[in-house]
Amino acid sequence: MPADDFCTDIANKLNTGILIIDSQYNIVLWNRYLEVHANKKPENVIGQNIFEIFPELPEKWFKRKIESVFQLKTQSFCSWEQRHHLFELPHTRPMTTDSHFMAQNCSFLPLEIKDNNEHVCILIEDVTDVCHYQSKLKKTLEELAQANRIDGLTQVFNRKHWEECLEKEFSRARRYKHGLALIMFDLDHFKLLNDTYGHLGGDIVLIETAKVISKLLRLGDLFGRYGGEEFAIILPNTDMVGALDVAERIRVAISKNIINFQETEIKVTASVGVAVITEADTRYEDLISHTDLALYDAKASGRNIVCVAKDVTAA
Repeated sequence: MPADDFCTDIANKLNTGILIIDSQYNIVLWNRYLEVHANKKPENVIGQNIFEIFPELPEKWFKRKIESVFQLKTQSFCSWEQRHHLFELPHTRPMTTDSHFMAQNCSFLPLEIKDNNEHVCILIEDVTDVCHYQSKLKKTLEELAQANRIDGLTQVFNRKHWEECLEKEFSRARRYKHGLALIMFDLDHFKLLNDTYGHLGGDIVLIETAKVISKLLRLGDLFGRYGGEEFAIILPNTDMVGALDVAERIRVAISKNIINFQETEIKVTASVGVAVITEADTRYEDLISHTDLALYDAKASGRNIVCVAKDVTAA
């Protein structure tokens, strides 16, 4: 069997798409794999321009890719992570994916055939399985990372992640002399509410309260559940005047919110403490301590009010 026949026989038995194009982008070789997956026989594509056979190809990008292979005489590569697919070839995997077409790794190999005619061999590898499972793994890891940051009940930041955010914002505020305010609020008489409506009722109150407050905040504000019925909000680039405005809107919104639970309307109030960063604060824990003391004053003063940390005056 002549060498050319051996090569053709091998190309037709490989589980990889193989096509060769000349410098005018005309197809000169089309193997059995492509015949099956593209549903086009060799006699119908040989001599045809590749952009006529695959009109979906990004022509400008593809030409730049091929021209670099011609000029540099070195192979090039395009992975499914860069482009999910170049050629619209349906995958045959018995799985549900985001695309009807196979994910592909494509290699571009420079060839010099008889009489110094330049050609490029394109190898098309089906990596749908890899793409599918890598995508599932990425999604799982993202969900896990999210779960490590979010309070499972209220869907705001959990205490650990919230404190990590505060530490970063505190350092940034100290470094650049920016304002930083902290609000902490506690739902009043929450134990009585739990005793009256049960923990399910208490959970509904926490969930609905978190939803109401989330809508009042700026995109850059950082809202977290500090523990039990206590919540905390970091307000970057905010002075005392701005923080007091937010705190009062939070107090009013909570007091006006009506929560429906088992054909009963539940109303709650909150005590709110506010503090801003000062030159005397050397650790983010100092800011938490000042705000927590202000919250304690709000509870001791009759609840459902906003109190400011002592020795802190409005800017």
